[in-house]
Amino acid sequence: MRNLFYLLLMLMILILCGGCTEEETIPAKPKPSPAPKPQSVTTPPANNPAKINQPTQYVLADENFSNLQLNVIDKPVYDKYGVWDRHDAGLPMSLPKIEPYHEKNVAYLTFDDGPDDKITPQILDVLKAEGIKATFFVCGNMVEKNPEVLKRIFNEGHAIGNHSYNHVYKELYKSPWDFVAQFMKTDDIIMEHIGVRPLIIRAPGGVAGVFDEDYWDMIDACGYVEFDWNLSTEDATPSKPNATAQVLNVIKQITTLSPRTAIILMHSKAGKEETVKALPELIRMLREWGYDFGVITPMTPQL
Repeated sequence: MRNLFYLLLMLMILILCGGCTEEETIPAKPKPSPAPKPQSVTTPPANNPAKINQPTQYVLADENFSNLQLNVIDKPVYDKYGVWDRHDAGLPMSLPKIEPYHEKNVAYLTFDDGPDDKITPQILDVLKAEGIKATFFVCGNMVEKNPEVLKRIFNEGHAIGNHSYNHVYKELYKSPWDFVAQFMKTDDIIMEHIGVRPLIIRAPGGVAGVFDEDYWDMIDACGYVEFDWNLSTEDATPSKPNATAQVLNVIKQITTLSPRTAIILMHSKAGKEETVKALPELIRMLREWGYDFGVITPMTPQL
């Protein structure tokens, strides 16, 4: 019975199809062309990451931070990945152990709170004339106002460090997360303009009295390296020292401490005209005392 049913069904199909004209026949769906074979892409294994083409003016961190032990002191270090970029790509976030540089007496000129559009360019002019590279710890809100000055700092071979977004203590120091969130925001702003971000940071006001173990754990997990200072021109103190007094302040501190690593705090924002005036004499004095000049990198000794 079942065989008879199938036989009748096949007969009906043949009769119906035989009654279809050529015009009424639905054309068959064209067979798609095979997709082009993708080019072979080699994905590097996690323990053998792809090497990054290195620029000549600075060091670009490898994917696993394997190239941060340097033999030069005047080349900045940057990363092409943000903190979350590294997290999402499964790349290392924390830095490996790096031996600090102690081979020579090195002075690191550092300038906080910029970039502005008046004092920072004047400082850059002095540094260019003296053939010196320095480190600028910039604030995100100042970069937003003066991106061209940031680009000049970068293009002239100085190091850029992260100094928070707005330098407001009550917002920064609510918690370790609030602290790091400002630095990540500034990373994004810096990367928008120069395509890379710094690994070095400076906590506004310094870490003394505000950092506890939770803050250190947080910045270590994000791959940041924090740098305070051991010498200062005191250009941000209420006494507002003139250029001569600023140089004398550093001389007194060096005489007292005799530091092999001299990280000198100055500022590059409105109202620091005396800092600009002090800079040539400060550089001359440091040279006479036998210091070379370097930029802050992850291998700079932490104080």
